[in-house]
Amino acid sequence: MTTVERIKALARESAQVKERFFEAHAEDVARAAELMIVALRAGHKVLFFGNGGSAADAQHLAAELVNRYRRERPALAALALTTDTSILTSIANDTAFEEVFSRQIEALGEPGDVAVALSTSGRSPNVVRAVETARRLGLRTIGLLGRDGGLVGQLVDVPLVVPSEETARIQETHITLGHILCELIESAFGDAP
Repeated sequence: MTTVERIKALARESAQVKERFFEAHAEDVARAAELMIVALRAGHKVLFFGNGGSAADAQHLAAELVNRYRRERPALAALALTTDTSILTSIANDTAFEEVFSRQIEALGEPGDVAVALSTSGRSPNVVRAVETARRLGLRTIGLLGRDGGLVGQLVDVPLVVPSEETARIQETHITLGHILCELIESAFGDAP
C-alpha cells in the first residue's frame, strides 16, 4: 500500500466509524444536547473531564461553550476539570489520582449541573469515580465513550459509545460529536443581544 493509499484508507475508516455512530445514536446525541441546554438555561454548568487526548477534548469543548463555537452569543458556563495543575497534582499527591476529578465535582458540582465524561475505554478509575460522585450529588451525566462503554457506559444517564476498538477513531468521532453538541447548544441560545 502506498502512502497515498494509506491516507485514503485511514480517512475512509474514520468516516465509516462516524457514520455508524451517528446512524445508531442520533437520538441519544439529541438527548445529551437537551440535557445540557436545560441545565445551562437554568443557570447551571457543564463540567467536562477525561485523561490524555480526552483531557484535551474536554478543554476544547469547554472553550467552545464559554467563548463561542460559530457565532456570537452569551457566554455559557462550562469548565474542564483537566486544567488546574495545582488542584490536579495536590489531589493526586495527597489523596490519589483516582480522585482528581471526583474531588473537583464534589467542590464545584451542584444538582442540576451536567458532568460529561470523556473516555475511550469507559474504564479509567478516575473517570468512573467522578461519574459516581456526580450521580451521588444529583448531577446529570453524559459519557463520550468507545469500545463497549465500560463501567462508565453503565453509570451515565446518556452513554454515547463509539463502535470502535481504535483509540484514534474513537477520539476523532468524539470531537465531531462534541462539535455537533456545541452547534445544537449554541443554536438554542441564539445570537447575543
